[in-house]
Amino acid sequence: MSALKDLSRRLACGWRWIAAQFGGMLLLVLLGLGWTRLPDQHAWQVLLSLLLPPVLIATVLMLQAATMRAFLGSEQNRIKLAWGALTLLVWIAVVCAFWWFLDWCDDHFWDWASYLNSKAPAHWRARILTYQHIYHWLVTAEWILRWIVTPAKVIPLAMASAQWGVRLRWRRVLHLLWNWRWWLVVALAACAAILLPGHLFAGLPHGTVSHQVLSVILKLFVSWILALGSWVILLAWAAVIMVPQSNAGPSEDGEEDALVTVAPPGGPPSRHDAVNLPLPESGDHSGGNS
Repeated sequence: MSALKDLSRRLACGWRWIAAQFGGMLLLVLLGLGWTRLPDQHAWQVLLSLLLPPVLIATVLMLQAATMRAFLGSEQNRIKLAWGALTLLVWIAVVCAFWWFLDWCDDHFWDWASYLNSKAPAHWRARILTYQHIYHWLVTAEWILRWIVTPAKVIPLAMASAQWGVRLRWRRVLHLLWNWRWWLVVALAACAAILLPGHLFAGLPHGTVSHQVLSVILKLFVSWILALGSWVILLAWAAVIMVPQSNAGPSEDGEEDALVTVAPPGGPPSRHDAVNLPLPESGDHSGGNS
């Protein structure tokens, strides 16, 4: 089975979880926005404002873990869904820590670009290693680390822990991380989910107020579809590479090759001596009754 056929099969089998990603996540976001508008005049309102955030977080984790497990398929050694969802908190903490480090680096890019430019040779400093070029390279490197390298490394680990817990299948994870097709799809997904929405909101608003409001709503809708669509494709593609489907199985017409047991000469057939041979074609009759 080719990788693209496997991808389409997993997407078709997991269509319920894909629908939950688009519809469920939208509902959870709206509930989160409603939580920010909750009043605190009564005790039940205060209690609801305290209970709603952990419930929303747990629901998001369960939804993501269930989607990952649906794409990976059922296996005997996988852990329970609740524990798999709980392991995702570890990788969320890792991503937050790394993003904090990238934000700290971003605050110092001006100083680093100025320092590197001052230390460069004069003929390089004037044309190639200019302040603007160095700063642009640092920003580009930071964007690649944030939106390509981090997801490419964390998503396989998160999917493995959601499926198998702390006993990660490191061979499968490393196989995915060393696959160039995985990195290509991650780069394309980053462009679709991050760069394209950025270009949509880069232009200056124009037209009437109602036209601007409608334009913003359409841009948000397109950005939402691009982001969640890229996320779903990444999860399914990671599952294709981590747990590839076997090429053995039924033929294209859905029927398996028929086998007949033939006894060896010299005695009755036994379970160990039997030989499996394919049946002849229905139209292949050589000779006749003599």
